[in-house]
Amino acid sequence: LSNNTLIDLLATSRSTPGELIMCQEKLVQEAVDTLLDNGIRGQPMRDGHNKVYKSFSNVIEGKEGRFRETLLGKRVDYSGRSVIVVGPSLSLHQCGLPREIAIELFQTFVIRNLIRQNCASNIGIAKSKIREKELIVWEILQEVAQGHPILLNRAPTLHRLGIQAFQPILVEGRAICLHPLVCKGFNADFDGDQMAVHLPLSLEAQAEARLLMFSHMNLLSPAIWDPISVPTQDMLIGLYVLTIGNRRGICANKYNPSNCKNYPNQRVYNNNYKYTKEPYFYNSY
Repeated sequence: LSNNTLIDLLATSRSTPGELIMCQEKLVQEAVDTLLDNGIRGQPMRDGHNKVYKSFSNVIEGKEGRFRETLLGKRVDYSGRSVIVVGPSLSLHQCGLPREIAIELFQTFVIRNLIRQNCASNIGIAKSKIREKELIVWEILQEVAQGHPILLNRAPTLHRLGIQAFQPILVEGRAICLHPLVCKGFNADFDGDQMAVHLPLSLEAQAEARLLMFSHMNLLSPAIWDPISVPTQDMLIGLYVLTIGNRRGICANKYNPSNCKNYPNQRVYNNNYKYTKEPYFYNSY
């Protein structure tokens, strides 16, 4: 509209004041700036419903922009994503996989087994049984998932241990359960981190996951060969509490009052803190 008004004014420029043409040119320039980058002149322009206009730069930039959302972000089949929570009852090579995610990942395998076991005559009937969540579906899903490894990945994947293989254990809920000792390799914690699940399909991929990528086979850092599965935080506190009364442990607890004895190389300072020149050890045998 501003552009058409400016064209009409320029067509009758002999009888139009110059100040009016300059004001109209300024309005056209502001409209172009708003189209390219709304807010470059300060407050962004809004419509009649007080909603900010979306410019070309807003469509391109940001996490939900065209580049990062559509061009760089690729969606793949046989994958899922969920929040991770701690699974203290799991083994090091196991992870808790929610049933809702598992039935989507292994749906083709479940359909094939339903047809093989004559529980369904075609794919449509098998899918209807899955939608109705019949008991036979969960039994077949348990059998299929038990011998099929899955891959867990946490972005950003900065080194080799950023993606590891696990044996899935079906759990209730919607969160992925993870053993706390494998968190260091992923650089993950349980404050809302999300992890992606991928399903290896070919026999070669499954063999590689079993032989090279299982978490219990990657206990050392590939960079400096230090242990990557080290107990920290509440695990250390739990070990301390469990062994606080064990006087035959690997190392006697000198902070336990029951272990305070008169040792020959022991000195007592004025602040009543007992000092031992050399740590004393007990053999567990």
